[in-house]
Amino acid sequence: MNETSTDNVVRIDRLSHDYSRRGASPRPALSDLSLQVRRGEIFGFLGPNGSGKTTLFRILSTLIPAPPGKVTLLGLDLAQHRDRLRQDIGVVFQSPSLDKHLTADENLRCQGNLYGLRGPELQKRMDQLLDKVGLSDRRHERVERFSGGMRRRVELAKGMLNRPQILLLDEPSTGLDPTARIDLWRYLREIQHNDGVTILLTTHLMDEADRCSRLAILDHGRLAACDSPAVLKDRIGGDVITLRSTQPTQVAQIITDKFNLKPEALDGVVRLQKPRGHEFVPQLIEALPGLIDSVSVGKPTLEDVFIEATGHIFRDETPPLEPTSGSD
Repeated sequence: MNETSTDNVVRIDRLSHDYSRRGASPRPALSDLSLQVRRGEIFGFLGPNGSGKTTLFRILSTLIPAPPGKVTLLGLDLAQHRDRLRQDIGVVFQSPSLDKHLTADENLRCQGNLYGLRGPELQKRMDQLLDKVGLSDRRHERVERFSGGMRRRVELAKGMLNRPQILLLDEPSTGLDPTARIDLWRYLREIQHNDGVTILLTTHLMDEADRCSRLAILDHGRLAACDSPAVLKDRIGGDVITLRSTQPTQVAQIITDKFNLKPEALDGVVRLQKPRGHEFVPQLIEALPGLIDSVSVGKPTLEDVFIEATGHIFRDETPPLEPTSGSD
């Protein structure tokens, strides 16, 4: 894989989607969303429940029809070439899709048959994938005996069985313990570098989002920010000073008046950015006698980026009404 390639394998151009029922007011899940994903990236969509990321996942995975001219995968319009593109994408859903009464081998064989794979070619792919995910010696055991991490590895093998150019994962770390999450990301890095697969994933976990090549932050169906995690954090500038107070609005106003800064007061917390923040803390304490319960200084995190980009803290919102169950 040429890691410097800038070919766009995903292009989204002013995509909108809503779940409103007839006669009801609009309930937008996506609003005028535009972005591009380059070949070979691990690209993340970060947002709380209700941000639109699962709706976008459903559109990209062909579960929801895409409007004509709004979504292009591998140079093809998703609305016009949905069946063709299903051959070139792999999908791993958040909800388990394994038959627990079947073995790992049998689950993969059923998946292969859906893609028209048979005989030696299917067996070869199954052998390769089970070896790659470390389950060759457990292939004839029923999935119901597997741990959550092992089941997730079978799901990934299923998603890669058709040798996709794009792999879509919805909340891939859900239900996994720390060790299983490390194994998951080791495998994702391997297929990214060795197989040249472009990976798109949704997540609400900050540490998982930090592992992505680039990241789109979604808020109420809109794109709030998009870049590499490092660049997004660098844009904040300086250190992040966090003050807890029972009177955050008063604290923020005093800081604005006295230091000509622009702090944010959200849910009892006041945040502001300042170079060499630890040197500024004594001045804050002196200017705010009796108003500060606690103070901390740290480098910017993706949570700080989210607050900076959206103006509110990272928390689940009421999801729009959908025809099927889901988290967005």
